[in-house]
Amino acid sequence: MLIHKSHSKNDLIDLINDLELKVTFSFQDNKKSIQTKLIDYIMKNKIHRLKQNYYRILNKDGLIYYLQNNNPKKILSIKEKKDLMIITKHIINYCKNDYDLECSRYKNIRELEDDMDYIKRFGDIPSCRRACKLMDEDPKFSKSFKPYLSPQLQKEMEQFIVFKKKDMTALKINRLPNGEKFKLYFD
Repeated sequence: MLIHKSHSKNDLIDLINDLELKVTFSFQDNKKSIQTKLIDYIMKNKIHRLKQNYYRILNKDGLIYYLQNNNPKKILSIKEKKDLMIITKHIINYCKNDYDLECSRYKNIRELEDDMDYIKRFGDIPSCRRACKLMDEDPKFSKSFKPYLSPQLQKEMEQFIVFKKKDMTALKINRLPNGEKFKLYFD
């Protein structure tokens, strides 16, 4: 079994942690040693059923299939990503100019819609998410351009929202009996 080269060291570590596989590694290990330890674990152990996870991997065969194929998070080459970023910049420019086609490179709505359908597949890229959010506010379109997010990014965003909510502060004002002074408390 070979692990596809598009899986980075951090991707493998995230996979091991999320699936709760009993693979012992240190953060000083390089990608090759983590790959070797993961392959040894998969081959030596019987993995019948995995817990529910963001990768949607259910069993050993699914795990092997996931590792042998291209990493779904890294589907663009450098040139393709550069072209995607140019399209995204044109769409954001269209949105910033009050959704006016004459101030953009687009000749008609159909071209714009085709580009939006193309970039919404790459929701893991922040600029694509921003373009989708801005296009959802365009009055010319009744359909929504919801970007596709990988399960890993959905997990990270959910954790970020929870973290953000925990850090809320509240202001309490207590007036003293003499009426002139008061105390402010931030909880």
